[in-house]
Amino acid sequence: MVPKFLLADNSIDAPDMIYVVHTETPRFILGGHIETFDTEHEAVWFDPKPLSDSLIEDLLEEAVIFFNDALDHEDELDDEDE
Repeated sequence: MVPKFLLADNSIDAPDMIYVVHTETPRFILGGHIETFDTEHEAVWFDPKPLSDSLIEDLLEEAVIFFNDALDHEDELDDEDE
């Protein structure tokens, strides 16, 4: 089973950028600077962009929540290693 969201980076070409990939329809990648991802990001749609602004808002909010949860989890793992 493929997760609904995946984290991705392109550290060679864009080392300060981070991406959240939404794998379910409508598929998209939300990309932004790692320090300002919560407030400044851009979506690239692989499937047709939804017509509903509220659906778009909900999907992007889910992606940002996933990003923050993933970072929090990574911080917890780092704390356990210390």
